[in-house]
Amino acid sequence: MSSNIFDKISFWSLFLVITLLPIFFLPFTRIPIETSKGFLLVAGLAVSIIFWALARFRDGKINMPRSFVLLSGFGVVLATILSALFSSTLQISLFGAMLDVGSFYFILGAFLLMLLSSIYFKDKRKVMMLFLGLIISSVALFLFQSLHLFMPKFLSLSVLGGKTDNVLGSWNAFGIFTGLMVIVSLFIVEFFSVSKIAKWFFGILIALSIVLSMAVNFSLVWILLGIFSLIIFVYKISFFSSFSGKEQLSAEDLEEINGEGKEQRYFPAFSFVVIVISLLFLMSGQFIGGFLPSRLGLSNIEVGPSFSATMSVAKGSLMKDPVLGAGPNKFASVWAMYKPEVINLTQFWDTSFGFGSGMLPTILSTTGILGILSWLIFFALFLIAGARSIFSSIKSNANYETVIFFVASLYLFTASFFYSVGGVIFLLAFAFTGIFIGLFYSSYKEGELSFSFLNDPRKSFFSIFLLVVLMIVSIASSFKYMERLISVSYFGKTFSAPTISVAENNITKAIVLYQNDLYLRTYAQVYLTKLDSIVAKGSSLSPEDKTELQSSIDKAVSGAQLAVAYDKTNYSNWNSLAVTYNTVGLLGVKDVYDKAIEAFKQASVLNPLNPGIKLNTARVFLAQEKTKEAKDFAKQALALKSDYIDALIILAEIEKKEGNMSEAVSYAETALFLVPDNKDLIKYVDSLKNGSSVAAPSPLVVPSDSKDTKNKDNN
Repeated sequence: MSSNIFDKISFWSLFLVITLLPIFFLPFTRIPIETSKGFLLVAGLAVSIIFWALARFRDGKINMPRSFVLLSGFGVVLATILSALFSSTLQISLFGAMLDVGSFYFILGAFLLMLLSSIYFKDKRKVMMLFLGLIISSVALFLFQSLHLFMPKFLSLSVLGGKTDNVLGSWNAFGIFTGLMVIVSLFIVEFFSVSKIAKWFFGILIALSIVLSMAVNFSLVWILLGIFSLIIFVYKISFFSSFSGKEQLSAEDLEEINGEGKEQRYFPAFSFVVIVISLLFLMSGQFIGGFLPSRLGLSNIEVGPSFSATMSVAKGSLMKDPVLGAGPNKFASVWAMYKPEVINLTQFWDTSFGFGSGMLPTILSTTGILGILSWLIFFALFLIAGARSIFSSIKSNANYETVIFFVASLYLFTASFFYSVGGVIFLLAFAFTGIFIGLFYSSYKEGELSFSFLNDPRKSFFSIFLLVVLMIVSIASSFKYMERLISVSYFGKTFSAPTISVAENNITKAIVLYQNDLYLRTYAQVYLTKLDSIVAKGSSLSPEDKTELQSSIDKAVSGAQLAVAYDKTNYSNWNSLAVTYNTVGLLGVKDVYDKAIEAFKQASVLNPLNPGIKLNTARVFLAQEKTKEAKDFAKQALALKSDYIDALIILAEIEKKEGNMSEAVSYAETALFLVPDNKDLIKYVDSLKNGSSVAAPSPLVVPSDSKDTKNKDNN
């Protein structure tokens, strides 16, 4: 087989990865959308890399753009792997649960996507093929989502849920993608020479994209649409200004500029209309913006840290690990350690946020100064190359294909800074950057770096060795990901299992395929549930039941211990271990309460401002009749969260037990003041005043809000 055939296979594999990213998922599998797209990325890149390497074996040459942007991208990968290698939990930083966005392998995949795109998309014919594929997949996505809004149950495909669920990612990420299609279509209409039918098509696509953007009604989308439409508007005006000193334009120039050779259209009407629409929705607020979502019955609430809270957490992380940071994919741990105390005044005080205010701030907050510098250099060189391409296109009336991919990638990177866009948007940003690099540097005589290695034995040995290693790593990564992908299916079935025995079987299979702390915590919880079902039988336990009881205790404890061993920096693992010890302690197992307390204390070290951990510690002491220690920890919980009703009730119970009824009534009345309409709490307060016996109310929550959590409630 010739190298051309291998290159064609590699190209088409890369083509399918990029074009299918927005719409690819695995229906009827219960596998999450992001995990399905990870499979597409891993499998597609593996095939592309393997056949690219085989083609290099045949022709003995490696060609790639002579680009500092690519080199700086390699610097980002190097800084990320160094940060991961020095992370306290290597496996979390390298891969995460399932190729987590922000992990090293995800960043590596994004860089390889950019590199291969720059190699294969250097001529306009291939770029136009890719562009057509993206348009087709986008139209398919928009049509499917439009139907899903009206038939969510019929089109759930065992993967999607409500109306705002979609095959691209989050609802707001879908809105960012619709904005991208508006910008791309605008650029084509304003600058490309296309037929009237094509103009009508892109006009309809712009209209459909704007309508779907209205359905999403994400303010960031309107801001970006307004800014980038303005850029296109000014770019078009600037382009015509460059011809103002010329006496006459050729017919070819007119045809290229206007799409027709008959009349000059200086005013970018489409861009102007989009600017006006964006301003209208930004300035009107919910008066106009909420109309379509309310008519369609759409409700989308996303909550995440504000930018100031993200920067506060990043500051704490950099002070502890200034050079390399806590490690990629470690924002959840960093958030638990350094979150602002004011978060405890919100209903999200016990929420573990895996991302900050945006994708890029999240990545930068975990990779240290080295990571920050590498990303700054990458974006600086990217912007410089983009500015050069824009100015050169104005002078030469050409290279619009290059500019459009620069604008598209800039749009997606900008969105990634202000919002946690998810894997698809971030990967497309890198793919478009690679295409921009390939087109931009192919226009220069010395824009390509060529390396021949077959004529020199030393070069040949090392080059072939590296290519073979690259192929082996690609194949091994694909098989490893397949195992983990299959494990996700079993993990999902655990929660929908009709019986405990089926749940046991599913979670065990998932752990055999891929062992991680999330699976292990679930494993422990399954056996704690089984414990409850056995204990519910009462005193009439058969010998088999007693054997099963002891086995369940051992497996629950073992699962929680293995979760801690997997990631000792995750407070959730220590919390799970403590809960497990406390549960088996309530069954009469000796010498486990102290272990529960130690585990809770370790969880509190990792999440020092979490009042729930303090209160759970108080409950363990209370179970041991150690009221003094229980009172101390309950007061610590209340000090961290002044409106913590559960802490107030525990303190009321402790004071009641010690005979301090006035103090007990005081705590209970404070709780009642926070939720005055709670009937159970009213009865409890009356019982304390009257001396009657009424059980303490179940855990209660006070809804509240704070500026340090960002509520992305679009509608």
